[in-house]
Amino acid sequence: MSDSDMYKPSRRTLLRTPIAAAGAGFLAACTSSDSEPSSGPQHASDRERFVPAGPKGYVNPSDPEVLAAERKRGAGRVRTFRFTAQEAKLDLGGRSVRTWAYNEEVPGPLVRVTAGDVLDLTLANRLPAMTTLHSHGVRLRCDMDGVPDLTQRAIRSGDDFRYRFTVAHPGTYLLHSHVGMQPDRALYAPLVVEDPKEPLSYDKEWVVLLDDWLDGVEGSTPDNVLEQLKPGGSTDMGGMAMGPGHHSPNPRRSADTHSSASGKSSGPNRVLHDSHSRMLHGEGGSVAYPHYLVNGRLPGNPSVFRCRPGDRVRLRIINAGSETAFRVALGGHKMTVTHTDGYPVKHKQTDALLIGMAERYDVLVTVGDGVFPLVALPEGKKGRALAVLRTDKGNRNLPPADVRPDELDGNTVPARRLLPADSVALRERDPDREMRIRITGSMEKFDWGFDHKAYSAQQRHPVRAGERVRLTLINATSMWHPMHLHGHTFSVTGLDSVGARKDTALVLPHRKLVIDFDADNPGLWMLHCHNQYHSESGMMTVLGYKK
Repeated sequence: MSDSDMYKPSRRTLLRTPIAAAGAGFLAACTSSDSEPSSGPQHASDRERFVPAGPKGYVNPSDPEVLAAERKRGAGRVRTFRFTAQEAKLDLGGRSVRTWAYNEEVPGPLVRVTAGDVLDLTLANRLPAMTTLHSHGVRLRCDMDGVPDLTQRAIRSGDDFRYRFTVAHPGTYLLHSHVGMQPDRALYAPLVVEDPKEPLSYDKEWVVLLDDWLDGVEGSTPDNVLEQLKPGGSTDMGGMAMGPGHHSPNPRRSADTHSSASGKSSGPNRVLHDSHSRMLHGEGGSVAYPHYLVNGRLPGNPSVFRCRPGDRVRLRIINAGSETAFRVALGGHKMTVTHTDGYPVKHKQTDALLIGMAERYDVLVTVGDGVFPLVALPEGKKGRALAVLRTDKGNRNLPPADVRPDELDGNTVPARRLLPADSVALRERDPDREMRIRITGSMEKFDWGFDHKAYSAQQRHPVRAGERVRLTLINATSMWHPMHLHGHTFSVTGLDSVGARKDTALVLPHRKLVIDFDADNPGLWMLHCHNQYHSESGMMTVLGYKK
């Protein structure tokens, strides 16, 4: 099949196949309206605009520059959703756990809109802690970015917050909490932004969310595992990296029955030892997760996606994990990569993919006849995640939970070898500003940061609107890091080419990552490692637009 064949429109193209087909939840309740007012700074109680503490001379989250950038995005029909963040008892496919979730589902409900729509999502916080919602990868208005103490006040328990903004670009994105260790629970959900001029031709769509899971298993919580990773098992949470989630030693308060009064964990030690990944050039991670999930289910009772032999299926694969990179393959099939982090690339065929935390890949497969395992191996760790694609009408035996298709050991295309589609390639331009930031810290001290500094919401790395910025991230550590820039997409810059457009990219140990981006979205924006345990230990900083 040629690349041009894949771009031919087809009446059979299905753009609204719900994630429920994979056993992962239903569409959130939503309504559409063409007559509602255009996008504006919408807090549920119309409180005053939030202005964070910090140096003067920078564009604040709701300043006129931000509002002007939002007006340029336009405002189409309004799509309304409501998430309730609350404690829940969830079934992971044979194992029940108590955790925190959106609408009592894992993953949370699929949010599906079309590029140009206004997303109007109310988050009702019914947790015993503060929370926020971040639309990962979306180039949105700054005061809707969901970063506590930087773009908004954290949402108190019992309060609601209305996130409202224009979603200008199609793609596959991820919604998740941006407070403390909350994303390592079930506070995440897929966001699919359809292209009204979709160039791809396919018959069905499968939204696939990968996750590493420990919350509620034998007394473990993400907060207590973070304690285990610190020297001496410190209970000093600080709440510094992702927001004010840990001002109490026990953020679940009376709801968390797995912690002692001192905040020490009563669960097993989850610190990972003797880990190694050839693909990651070192250790796979620091946390030994007991379970890995696809669409909220364990390998022994996997979600099943059904289609017909010969169907062309679009897989939207999202790594919603907090500390695990996954190597992903579909048994008996090659995959054609069409997008990474929501942006199209020149089509590239591969056997497998390496997907870091919060990265997304869209692929096309032409399905054979039979029952096929979709396997996600946690790099450098034991275990696996499994889902099943099947084309038969019967109930033949599913693949065993420990299945390992040959494709996992085949060709793997790294992100740095993907080229952007011509329609989204950054035009060639010399940088107006060059920045260098060192990634620092160690596994032993767990003192992760940038330039040997832990995160402060008052930090600013200055840029100016209209600049082409070249950012060099130098990894001075023995660990790999998935680096994420809020509010922008960047080009992974190679020696002789402009690379794929992304918002999250891996930096391998003792290597560097050079990225270019256009400063076209005014405000205050986080740059951070998407290893949740690293970011919550200090590996975050802020890029700020100068007035």
